[in-house]
Amino acid sequence: MNLFKPHHLLSALLLASPAAWAATVPDNLDNLVEAASQAVMQEHAIPGMAVALTVNGQHHYYDFGVASRDSGQAVDRDTLFELGSISKTFNVTLAAYAQATGKLKLTDSPASYLPELRGRALENTTLLNLATHTAGGFPLQLPDSVHDNGQLMRYFKHWTPSYPAGTRRTYANPSIGLLGVISARQLDMSYRSALQDLLFPALGLNNTHLQVPANWQRMYAQGYTRDNVPARLSPAVLADEAYGVKSSSDDLLRFVEANMGLEKLDTPLKQAIAATHTGYYQVGPMTQDLIWEQYPYPVALQTLLDGNASRMALETLDVTPLQPPLAPQQAVWINKTGSTNGFGSYVAFVPSQRIGIVILANKNYPNEARVKLAYQILGALNEGSH
Repeated sequence: MNLFKPHHLLSALLLASPAAWAATVPDNLDNLVEAASQAVMQEHAIPGMAVALTVNGQHHYYDFGVASRDSGQAVDRDTLFELGSISKTFNVTLAAYAQATGKLKLTDSPASYLPELRGRALENTTLLNLATHTAGGFPLQLPDSVHDNGQLMRYFKHWTPSYPAGTRRTYANPSIGLLGVISARQLDMSYRSALQDLLFPALGLNNTHLQVPANWQRMYAQGYTRDNVPARLSPAVLADEAYGVKSSSDDLLRFVEANMGLEKLDTPLKQAIAATHTGYYQVGPMTQDLIWEQYPYPVALQTLLDGNASRMALETLDVTPLQPPLAPQQAVWINKTGSTNGFGSYVAFVPSQRIGIVILANKNYPNEARVKLAYQILGALNEGSH
């Protein structure tokens, strides 16, 4: 049985008016989410999954399977999952907050804040380049030879770009990691403290962590690789900044709502979140914001599949700079995928429709399946409003 019905769902989305955000919950939503989620879990042998929806400020939680095959503990809305690269959205939120509070300017060079980079190649980039994967061609991962902060700085000092900053996009962890290092330094904090003691509490996230506290360890799901081998994150340089956040579906849904302006936040944090939705580069149909990726809404399923395909993370792609940058939009599908060796995650939201979804799983499985699942569920909400 084809649970996704992409052509049917596309018709529903294309009929939706971007300005009319009165999405409604169809009577069969619970059955739809359960059937579609269970199908994905079965196809990819996923032990556990948490799906959370926000519809006009109302929350819907769906929990499936187990957090650990060994313990048999059931998944719930408080189960902690590794977010992978969704962690990067917190990194840019912190940077934008530092800007909103006068601690840095995203248009400045990294060398403005790290004197050891003056006269080096990174002096010709900006913090915006670091936040949009356009700094000049960093590799996806740091070299295996980098084990401490001293080696990290030497790496950045001697790094040589493959192309001029702002001309091409290469998805990378080192560049966004450097942004986190600079933001935390300008806030006079360690990066871990900047998130755990400043940003997470300001966002109202009580169960989101870089280092999972002892009293939350029992809620930390066991991850599994695509070959079903147990796996969790190991400490590494820039892991916190690039892919190290662990969170629950309940907390991450709150973060989604904050990104749609539905949470009461202080003014600098509101400004920071809005800044992360500014578009700086066009990559095909995708607009590259600060880490977030967005598409004009309504959007076709195939467009989302192409935009979240593995080539977007593995290949260098031409970009078109947006001059001036695109101000934050409402009628857009904003999303981000995240993976670690043992986990797979996806978040997407449409501000104009006031709908958003969080999908967390304790297995690394293809982005395509995550995007299809989100598209089906959010499409059903739009269909129910007509």
